[in-house]
Amino acid sequence: MKEFRSFLCIRFGLIFALNMQITIIFYWIYHLTSNKLALGGVGLSEVIPAITFSFFAGHFVDLNEKRKMVLLCISAYILLGLSLFMLTTPYALERLGIQYTLYSVYALVFCGGAIRSFMGPSVFSLFGLVVPRKNYANAISWSSMAWQTGSVLGPLAAGVLIAFNGITMGMGAVVFIELLLLIPMLSIGVKPILKKEREPILQSLTQGIRFVVKTPELLGAQLLDMFSVLFGGAVALLPVYQKEILMVDEVGYGILRAAPGIGALITLGILAFLPLRTNPGKKLFVAVGGFAISIIIFGISKNFYLSFFMLMFSGMFDAVSVVIRSTILQLVTPDHMRGRVASVNTMFVSSSNELGDFESGVMAHWLGTVRAVVVGGCLTLGVVAVTFFSAPQLRRFGFHEEEK
Repeated sequence: MKEFRSFLCIRFGLIFALNMQITIIFYWIYHLTSNKLALGGVGLSEVIPAITFSFFAGHFVDLNEKRKMVLLCISAYILLGLSLFMLTTPYALERLGIQYTLYSVYALVFCGGAIRSFMGPSVFSLFGLVVPRKNYANAISWSSMAWQTGSVLGPLAAGVLIAFNGITMGMGAVVFIELLLLIPMLSIGVKPILKKEREPILQSLTQGIRFVVKTPELLGAQLLDMFSVLFGGAVALLPVYQKEILMVDEVGYGILRAAPGIGALITLGILAFLPLRTNPGKKLFVAVGGFAISIIIFGISKNFYLSFFMLMFSGMFDAVSVVIRSTILQLVTPDHMRGRVASVNTMFVSSSNELGDFESGVMAHWLGTVRAVVVGGCLTLGVVAVTFFSAPQLRRFGFHEEEK
């Protein structure tokens, strides 16, 4: 279990640093431009490479040693963090101006999306090599809890650093944390490469897509996740809520940004000791429906505390769906295809999260911030209803049958 503990440290530290980084970027961009479309541009800049490179990432991850792939990705994130740190200095802004600084941020976020397309399949594949199959459901709860702890503390730390030390100090802290991740990597041993044959790359790339399409319970879970987060995401608009609707300071912004993670962390702490065992498919639909209702109430709220709790509840519901979806993905995926199937999963996740950020910015620009969030929540409820009736295999899915 030593390797799994190191894996959890990496999982926590990386998402902590990346959540700090994206929280600072959203805050920085909006206060530079006061433009909601500029916030959407951050999501679009990341989703394009994340989806595009994912077509190839899984193929290369399956053919290479997983520990090395994770190490290369962390090293790339360190270089990216250093570049963003330099860009936030007053000297850089003075030389480049607001417009070219914005373009430079978009370019670096684009690079981050490319790194992410390799990081996701690499971490997913490494998980399957450090955890026994019989422990997947419980280990996923612990892994998700580490991830969500980083998601909670990262934005909080970012808000505090922005308030007291400025954006530049926050970006410097991101680089320092990423450097520390190299330590637990040393305690994870080299892993075997399970995929030995090297078929033509196009054939290899399509195998992951065909597997997902031909596995109804997996496809249903992925589509439900993609469209619910695409329409129901509101995180990209939090700078607008902070500045124009709820009117709180930078620490309040960090608290709001961390609220979904706090809710998820509470739920995952419970699930780590009381794992889901029965009717996971039906519970997935209930969880996504609860997520949508929470987002709708958040959208119309003008009270900071109500907004905080609705975001927290959205995180609690999302945590249940994350554990169920992740366990389905781990259980039904053959070991030799983990990289390619995880790449398809990355495409779903990236397209939903980052396209959701872009969609939020565009909808807020057209409809107004509150209407955009409420309409998105209502569309998410519609997705739940359609998927419930069109994916019977997902409704009937059970963990124990797949573990045999």
